[in-house]
Amino acid sequence: MWSKQGRSLPPSIIRIMDYSQTLDFLYHSLPVFQHIGGSAYKAGLERIEALEEALGNPHRRFRSIHIAGTNGKGSVSHMIASVLQHAGYRTGLFTSPHLKDFRERIRINGKTISEQEVVEFVEHHREAIERVQPSFFEITTAIAFDAFARHEVDIAVVEVGMGGRLDSTNLIRPLVSVITNISLDHTQFLGDTLPQIAGEKAGIIKPETPVVIGESQPETQVVFIERAKALQSPILFADQLYRIVRQTALPTTQQLEVESRMDGTRIDFVCDLQGVYQRKNLLTALAALDQLNGADGLQITPEAVHQGIASAAHTTGLLGRWQTLGSRPTILCDTGHNVGGLTEVTAQLARQTYQKLYIVLGFVADKDIDHVLPLFPREAYYLFTRAAIPRALDEKELAQRAARFGLHGECQPSVAQAVERAKALATPEDCIFIGGSTFVVAEVIA
Repeated sequence: MWSKQGRSLPPSIIRIMDYSQTLDFLYHSLPVFQHIGGSAYKAGLERIEALEEALGNPHRRFRSIHIAGTNGKGSVSHMIASVLQHAGYRTGLFTSPHLKDFRERIRINGKTISEQEVVEFVEHHREAIERVQPSFFEITTAIAFDAFARHEVDIAVVEVGMGGRLDSTNLIRPLVSVITNISLDHTQFLGDTLPQIAGEKAGIIKPETPVVIGESQPETQVVFIERAKALQSPILFADQLYRIVRQTALPTTQQLEVESRMDGTRIDFVCDLQGVYQRKNLLTALAALDQLNGADGLQITPEAVHQGIASAAHTTGLLGRWQTLGSRPTILCDTGHNVGGLTEVTAQLARQTYQKLYIVLGFVADKDIDHVLPLFPREAYYLFTRAAIPRALDEKELAQRAARFGLHGECQPSVAQAVERAKALATPEDCIFIGGSTFVVAEVIA
């Protein structure tokens, strides 16, 4: 028996698949949004409820914090998980999508679950999977909840997949709900206005449960306040509680001085997540940790907060957030892919020092790129490319559409070829940025 490492299957279960075969089943027998986009999206909670019932409702056997938002929810999730680990708690972390390995989505104390656990889950519950016909994300959620229950985590940090109200993670009853911010993304599912999108994300607010909103946005603030009031849930806005008074970038970390708007107290933090935009995520994480501290007996010391923030990426294995991949020339990547995320990314690019900027750029075909292409600098030289997934936008079409916004360069049929071409063109004093899509970044992360 596995005890804290998880239980093994009954002797009657005979293994018929290895890990690669199991992934093949998950990717090709279930609708995968990551691969085919909107046709994989299944709204509603009935399938995850049926699957969880078949598993014995593992989501009821651990404490949790629930995190939604258009941008920043991954960074906030990893910051909070790192702090909880440094506070001495066995911590589950569920995020999406993954960059290299499916198991990145499900971590316990920063370590991915084993290949064996994925295989055995699918084999053990094959009948329920075939009966319920869940989406890829729904079964991924079920695998995570089952793992957290088996490993007896003290608390799980659960990131919403899309939206909130109808997301399969919305079965949990968290100690605290968090909504980082609202921007236009997945408009075909969540609505094409900020208040509509906010309404979907406000669906994670639970009765009499504190909710932390990362950013005070005039278009969405009233949506959250009204929802919280209806459910008698305390609501706090992180940027009304704290502000950043100083931010200094260092080679591998950054320093941030945070001031409390309540009493003027100032505290210095070191963070190993790079990028100016992490200032917003830090404030959101701090406000959420304030609410977690003391909830259901949790004790989070200031030392744990500092240690957790300082080592958030290292402790939890986070990749792809303003990550440096090389020097001379400087090579950077970031997974930002919508208006909100790319606004921050391009602002960060503008702060870089270089002689010439090369941008390796690719998108998925269902992305409304006419709203994001104007954000990119016209003076850069572009290597238009496509990730190796069915959803990828053809690089020639991307180049044609980018030209309408004054963005010019050349086409390369693969991400690897685009990066090699950029390296061949660049001098040691230049900068290469790789992004536009999580799937483009996934192909360059070691």
